[in-house]
Amino acid sequence: MVWDVDGTLIPADLRWLRRSIARTYGIDEAAVTFPEKKVHGYTDESIVIDTAITSGIAPAEAEAGVPHFHQVLAEVMEAGRDELAHVQPPYPGVACSIAELHRRGFVQTVLTGNLRVAAEIKIQSMDLGGELDLEIGGYGSDERDRFRLPGVVARRYEGKYGLAVLPHRTVVVGDAPNDIACARSAGFRAVVVAHRASREELSSYGPDAVLDSLEPDLVVATIASLVQQV
Repeated sequence: MVWDVDGTLIPADLRWLRRSIARTYGIDEAAVTFPEKKVHGYTDESIVIDTAITSGIAPAEAEAGVPHFHQVLAEVMEAGRDELAHVQPPYPGVACSIAELHRRGFVQTVLTGNLRVAAEIKIQSMDLGGELDLEIGGYGSDERDRFRLPGVVARRYEGKYGLAVLPHRTVVVGDAPNDIACARSAGFRAVVVAHRASREELSSYGPDAVLDSLEPDLVVATIASLVQQV
């Protein structure tokens, strides 16, 4: 059971990237211009490079700034812990859904474009009680290409639990078309929640299920049904 973070567990908010990009490249926050596409459902590194270039930074300079961005984002996220908890509280049903799936024996982790340090701070802000195994997660600091992250999760799961991931029994829950495509690339099941995009738009990408919310009974029933299918 694999969760996306931004837009799925908590509302998406680009303020952390905006602040970090501005400080990394020495530009005003108001000058940070995100590209129209390749933001939601992509990794932080790819977003940073595309945004820096869109904001007027030369491509070579944008690439060269990535290592510094890692350090800056960690500082920005650490300083913003209280703000994060206020502006990005978990969506209704998140904690109860995760707790019930944990009670039923599901191993749960995250697959996110966030750098690991940012993902961990966001998860900590939700006070989920340790039901997510972040050691086996896939993060934007592992691979710039999000489509390589399912392989990271699979390797870490096998390394820790001694079992191979069974793609048809592995469910990714996200909120964007790229989450569906990423899951499908690994043969995983794909469930999306219509927090940002409409049910109609998400359905057009062929997920296994579209949820209107993370109402716990619905989430658990949907996941259980998918993993029981052969």
